[in-house]
Formats: sequence, structure tokens, C-alpha cells
Amino acid sequence: MTTQNLLVELFVEELPPKVLNKLGAAFSGVLAEQLKAQGLAAADAVVTAFASPRRLAAHVTSVLAQGADKAVQQKLMPVAVGLDAAGNATPALLKKLQALGADVSDPAAAVAALKRAPDGKAEALFYDSIVKGASLQAGLQKALDETLAKLPIPKVMQYQLETDCELPGWSSVNFVRPAHSLIALHGSTVVPVKALGLTAGNSTQGHRFEAKVSPVVLPHADQYDEVLKRDGSVIASFAERRAEIVHQLNAAAAKVGNGARPIEDEALLDEVTALVERPNVLTCQFETEFLGVPQECLILTMKANQKYFPLIDASGKLTNRFLVVSNITPDDASLVIGGNERVVRPRLADAKFFFDQDRKKTLESRVDGLSKVVYHNKLGTQGERMARVCAIAKAIGQQVGGDALAAQAEQAARLAKTDLLTDMVGEFPELQGIMGGYYARHDGLSTEVAEAIEDHYKPRFAGDDLPRNPVGLVVALADKLETLVGMFGIGNAPTGDKDPFALRRHALGVIRMLIEKDVALGLPELLALSAPVFGDKITGGTEALIDFVYDRLSGSLREQGFSAQEVDAIMALRPSRLGQVNQCLSAVRAFAALPESPALAAANKRIGNILKKAGEVDAHVNPALLQEDAEKGLFAVMQRLLPESESQFNAGDYTASLQTLAALRAPVDAFFDDVMVNAEEMDLRLNRQGLLKSLHVAMNRVADLSRLAA
Repeated sequence: MTTQNLLVELFVEELPPKVLNKLGAAFSGVLAEQLKAQGLAAADAVVTAFASPRRLAAHVTSVLAQGADKAVQQKLMPVAVGLDAAGNATPALLKKLQALGADVSDPAAAVAALKRAPDGKAEALFYDSIVKGASLQAGLQKALDETLAKLPIPKVMQYQLETDCELPGWSSVNFVRPAHSLIALHGSTVVPVKALGLTAGNSTQGHRFEAKVSPVVLPHADQYDEVLKRDGSVIASFAERRAEIVHQLNAAAAKVGNGARPIEDEALLDEVTALVERPNVLTCQFETEFLGVPQECLILTMKANQKYFPLIDASGKLTNRFLVVSNITPDDASLVIGGNERVVRPRLADAKFFFDQDRKKTLESRVDGLSKVVYHNKLGTQGERMARVCAIAKAIGQQVGGDALAAQAEQAARLAKTDLLTDMVGEFPELQGIMGGYYARHDGLSTEVAEAIEDHYKPRFAGDDLPRNPVGLVVALADKLETLVGMFGIGNAPTGDKDPFALRRHALGVIRMLIEKDVALGLPELLALSAPVFGDKITGGTEALIDFVYDRLSGSLREQGFSAQEVDAIMALRPSRLGQVNQCLSAVRAFAALPESPALAAANKRIGNILKKAGEVDAHVNPALLQEDAEKGLFAVMQRLLPESESQFNAGDYTASLQTLAALRAPVDAFFDDVMVNAEEMDLRLNRQGLLKSLHVAMNRVADLSRLAA
């Protein structure tokens, strides 16, 4: 069968920019999937997605005009239901066959054409037929309907269309934006499908202002992007348009010189790509006086409000130049440049005004205002929360750094939330913490405290930096622990995919800080320091929270590439000090690679089962009660190796500690071959159990090695 390539385009009014790329991928993906399911497109057909502000399109290779006929076998009913005692068709069978389009004028012949086959315990009747392949028009109509129904539209709008019939009137259409035309080209042939009140043709519209012709007529499906670019002045491919913007941004920055480069922001780049059909990057500037405002404020207002790309110099400092991605390419761009410069000036002036006004009050003078801001109806105000974070930070600081760190941590925690009351953070909530750091420096506070105020939200997301100094680390830990303990304490634990208070992110932040900074406090200790500051505002203990944090830790370690067995071996012991987890994992991985590992892991599992059945067992051995050569040999080797392994463990060399135990394989194997642990004499049994208990304790200091057993 001959095939042609297929092009489908839906031309609409401006689509939501933040979801355009997602809509484009879904449009092409579902359309192609549906065509393949109906046998109209090959499984290896190449699908190309197009998405611009005013169109969604898909190009699919090797599409048939008529799908191939298919042989289908259909189960009808059990033989006992379809045939009577004489073997004749029952009315139920004839009705079923008639519904399937079979010829039942001769019932005997119809029955003879059926097949019998076992179906479970009974025998069933099966009907073989040939199903005609779908025509492209019918198949594409079905695919298009399914595609539009499955588009991930954030919000549907309703609009009216005049009915195309003799009776005047209007019909309602629901879609993300009003649609104006539809293209369906199979090679050069129009496929007359319908959608959203439109009938497919071969013409569309180009650029809203710069199209060379209107409408843009497509002679062939394979010429879509070429003709649209030439006659319509539109780059239809999202990826191609994005790459063009990146190229122009870098070229414009290079012309500015001094190592200037556009700020990197993938989300902004995607959004701007979704706003223009043919990008034209222009270089603009603003007055240098605004550079006295923290650059985070200026960058945020330019990106968030205006969709501009600020330029930073080689040292990472903001310059007074910025780049605009325009959707038009006039001969004289001065008016466009001037207009954008006029638009950004009030934004920057507002930022400067907020910054100047905020500095007229110290952070300390804003502390009392926190008591007027509600944090949570069950946990009180931001002022009460601040007091709890202060108490936790002071306690952690005392434990890990003494009086000096405790005092600095308490001061930073007291002021950390005060920037929530500033005009700048009121306008740009994303700057909380960052502005607090600037205002703290203006108030003359120490660098350590200012950095701690700025960093106490870190890490904000996966891969984010950790706090820069010990004060910031303590306050960040206190802030996240207060949130976790408080929310779990009032029953607001995450459920399913719902986590409105970002507790999973907070837990991962605590885990990262404890591991990467090797904090000399265990997780249970930290929670024990945190829970009492809530008084009677929370109920219950922290057991559920501990389980939650360890669960997040297990998931994080697996994502880092550690095997489920390795992670389970470590997590079975519930390590208190998380800073040692990576060392333990490395030790377990090295031990698992030893040839003795499988046998020792299996033996450890066997020992664990014996001790579990035995109940309470003391790790004590009386040498005088050792009778068999195998148990004497094992005890002798343990006397030599266990102190060495324990010394290595205490020194933090977990890998050496486990590898030292590898020499136990032969005596352990001999012990289980030759010794009856549960001897009839009670003193012998308890002594042998004590021997195994001593061995079990020594083998499972680093990890539960039984988890490595196959």
C-alpha cells in the first residue's frame, strides 16, 4: 500500500504561553498514537510537533489512505448457551450473529462456520470475521476528536459559532482559545475532517503583522514549516524558535562586550518562546542609578513582569543592559527599544522606592509586628513561630558549637522572618530571606548573622546550595524542623500526592544538611530538642515524623544510585547520625563485592532467625562450656577479629571494619555444619546462643548484613 505524510494544524487565538510546549507535545503525541492504533500509521512513523502562539500542528510520516483489513476472532458465548441439545443454534446465538452482521438465513451453515475452543472449564463458540480497515477520513476524525479531548488544557473557555444550516442560530464551543481554521493534508490531498465547528482545508494564517501573504496556502504536507516561514514569517517549530532566541540572545550579549551574558532561566526562555512567532532580540538599557538596588530585585522585576533577559557581566554582577525578545522586526527598532525602556523604568523605580523605604526601619523594630501575622490557626502567629525557631536554634547551636554559636543562631532566628513585613518582600515574595540579608547588613549586623538570615530557607529545591556558615546551618535546620514537627503534630502529614506545606522538601533539606555538613547530632536528638517548644499546641510523639524522614532518606539514596539491598541494609538499623550514612553505604558496597559476602550474609540471616526464636539472649560466652571443635574455633577467631573490627568501627573506618569480618566465613560455615545450637542441655544452648549473639552484634554494627542475602 502506498503512503503519504500527514499534516494537521489547528489555528487559534493566542494560547497560554506557560503550557504551549506541553500542548504541542500532547497534540502531536495523541494524534499519532491514535493513527497507529487504527493501523493508519506505522509503529515507527516519525512524528514532528509544531507549536507557536497561534497554532498547534503535527506532521506524521507514512500514513495510509486506507487501513489494512484485519482478521478478528470474537468469543460469542458458551456452547451450552449457543446450541441446544440437538446442536442447533439457539435464538440467543442467532441474535448475536445477526448483530455482528453474519448471514443467518441458513442457521445450520452459520453454526458450521463457527469454531469451538476450550474457555476455562467450559467450551465456547468463536466467530471469525474480516474487519475492514479504517479510511483515513474516519480514522483521522476519530484521532482528532480524541486528541482535542485529551489536551492538557489548564482552563477551558466557551465561545459561540453561527450554525452552518438553514435555521439561523448559534452553537457553543468549548476549547482553550477560539479556533479559526483547520488544516488536514495527506500529501497534497485535503482530508475533510471537522473539529470545533471547522472543516479542514489547506490554508492558514501567518504572522499577525508581518506575513507576506494572507491566507498562507499549503501545497503539500511536507512543506508546512518551509511555506509558513517563507510566506507567513512564522517559525512553527517550538524547538527551532527556542534555539533561534538563544542564538540571538548570545549574539546580542557579545556585542555589548565586557563578558556580558544573558541570565540563565529555562522557564523564562520557554515562556518567551511561546509568546513570539518570529523572534527579534533587541538590546535596551536603564539608568545606572538603579544598580544601587539589590540586583535580585531588579532581575526579578525584569523577568517576572516584563519577560526581559537581564545581562550580567563576567563577575556575575548585573549591568544596566537588558535584552527584549520582540515579535516584530521593524526597519527602525528605536521606537520598540524606547518603548521597552520607558516601560521598565517605573518598575525599577518602584523597586528602588521599596528598598529605600524598607531601610528606614531596622529588622529589630519589625519583630513585634510578627505577632500580628497569622502563621496557622492551630500553631499561632509568625511571632510565636519565631520564638519556637529561636528556641530550637539556640538548643542546636549549644549542642554543636557552644555559647557563641547558640547566641548568634538565636539572634539570626529572631530576625529571619522580619523581612516578611517589608514592602519589597510584600511586592516580591520570592525575595524573602534574600532581602533580610541585605537589610541585616544595612543594620550593621555581623556577616555571619546576615548570611544566616539570607540562607535560612536553603535548600529551597533539589540541588540548591546549603547555608554558607554554621549559624545559617543551625537556623535553617531549626526552621525546617519547626515546620515538620508542628505540621505532623497537628495531623497535617502529606497524603498521596498532596503536600501543601512542602514537608517532603523540608525533610529532604534536613537530610541534606545533616549528611553533607556531617552535623554531630542524631535525628532523634534533633526532634527531641524541637518537640518541647510547642507545649500543648501539638499532640503525640515524633514517631510518625521519624518514619517519614527515614522514608525520604531511603528514596533519596536510591535516586543517587544505591541498590535497594544496600539501602535496606543501612536503613534497617535506623542510623541516628545521618552524616555517617554515605560512609556506611560505601562500606556495604565494598563488603558486598567480596567473595565471602553471600555466605556471611546468609549466615547472618540464619543467626537472626535463631535469635528471634530464642527471645532475650545475652551476648555472653563461657569458654568452659565450648565443647565442639567448630565452636571453639569460631570463638577463637572472634576473640582475634572482633576487637580489631570494633576498633576500626570506632575510628570511623567502616569499610575496614566489615572487611575484617570477612575472615569469619570459614569458621561460621564450620560452626553451622558441626554444631547443634539448640542443644538439649540448657547451659550449652544458652552459651551457643550467646556466642551467636556476640557475633550478630559485631556483624551488624555498620548495617544489617542479612539484607544482602539473596
